[in-house]
Amino acid sequence: MSKKVFVKTYGCQMNVYDSNRMVNALKPHGYEVSETPEDAYLVILNTCHIREKAAEKVYSEIGRLKQTKADMAAEGKNMFIAIAGCVAQAEGAEMMKRAPAVDIVLGPQTYHRLPDMMKSAEEQRAAGRKSSRVLDTEFPADTKFDHLPEESDFKSSAAFLTIQEGCDKFCAFCVVPYTRGAEYSRSIADVVAEAEHMAKNGVVEITLLGQNVNAYHGEGEGDSTEGLAALIRKLAKIEGIGRIRYTTSHPRDMDEDLIAVHRDVPECMPYLHLPVQSGSDNILQAMNRQHTREDYFKIVDQLREECPNLALSSDFIVGFPGETDADFEDTLDLVRRVKYAQAYSFKYSPRPGTPASVIEEQVPEDVKTERLARLQDLLNEHQLEFNEGMVGMEMDVLLEREGKQAGQLLGRSPYLQAVHVDLTKEYNAVDESPDRAYNGYMGKLVRVKIAEAGPRSLKGELVSVLP
Repeated sequence: MSKKVFVKTYGCQMNVYDSNRMVNALKPHGYEVSETPEDAYLVILNTCHIREKAAEKVYSEIGRLKQTKADMAAEGKNMFIAIAGCVAQAEGAEMMKRAPAVDIVLGPQTYHRLPDMMKSAEEQRAAGRKSSRVLDTEFPADTKFDHLPEESDFKSSAAFLTIQEGCDKFCAFCVVPYTRGAEYSRSIADVVAEAEHMAKNGVVEITLLGQNVNAYHGEGEGDSTEGLAALIRKLAKIEGIGRIRYTTSHPRDMDEDLIAVHRDVPECMPYLHLPVQSGSDNILQAMNRQHTREDYFKIVDQLREECPNLALSSDFIVGFPGETDADFEDTLDLVRRVKYAQAYSFKYSPRPGTPASVIEEQVPEDVKTERLARLQDLLNEHQLEFNEGMVGMEMDVLLEREGKQAGQLLGRSPYLQAVHVDLTKEYNAVDESPDRAYNGYMGKLVRVKIAEAGPRSLKGELVSVLP
């Protein structure tokens, strides 16, 4: 009889990728996916340590699951709770003490061992032990990618592909080097093989993932290593792959070869997420970002010279310890000069174990709130301006799912904008129901003329279906 597994994923795209791979690792052992935790044999919380109060949110969820687990036990049913991801890595031993309802805690590098962990927990519970618990947050010498099965169920024509993990940058605010370990890059051959498998299963767009994705240095032929630029050029030759993206980049690793890829490889989308975090040299130095604002401007200028239609997005942290009014004004100045198509901005919050968490000169909460509001107003203004510049243009859109309105599908533009495509005329022309018409367009690249623009999305009409 099959067992059901429910996975709740927090945080980044890499966690989404990891969640899918955990499910795939469990499928050969009789597991199928559940949509709710209430009927699941195994519940996995795949956690993220980047956002504020991440650990508290996880413990709150564990509290809710504890009651569900008790209710199932009263009915003679088993439930196991596993905590995965970066919170698990950072607080594994403490979590075992603080949350007795948790059966398994596993770090990001040990997902391939999850079936064995479940077997151990099951055996302990069957033996009548009060505590059937497993903790595995090691950084094994072997790579998890050598043991995880291939993804078999692609629900969309767009998919994530992790090519690099870990970080050697040690930004003062970030826990990634401590939770994901040192930088590791998969081999060129492994990545190409997985991309080919995706293409054969209907994936059109691949997003390459890594904590420092443009620091990728995968093993090539012989003893050589090759960078992200070389990898993208190889992936672009795979039949069926029409779009390639990558995230998240670090300015220090944005080299000329990669910039040239944006110019030369049409499959590489003209949209780049290039986090800067602050526009102040003082704060960049305190963050240990290892670049200046002028370094960043030079990269942006070179990118736009080689690829004039390129759009940029970024990350910003407001209220980093020691940030003055002048430092914040430098950030606003950088935003005005670069003009981002999209950006993510957050108030600084301390992460235990990071250098910035022990700096005494913390910025008051009300000051952080006021600065964040001003920054987001400016970023939103630029995003709306960028979107409105699309009105009247034709662009390629990858249709991914149903829209909120009848006769509408939702897709993504080359610039990662959400695009609502009206297919009402197509339905009326062939007298088809929306469900039948969806089958003809879902997962396809189509040409769309943009008719309306809002702050977060675009609307357009179908022009043609691309070959």
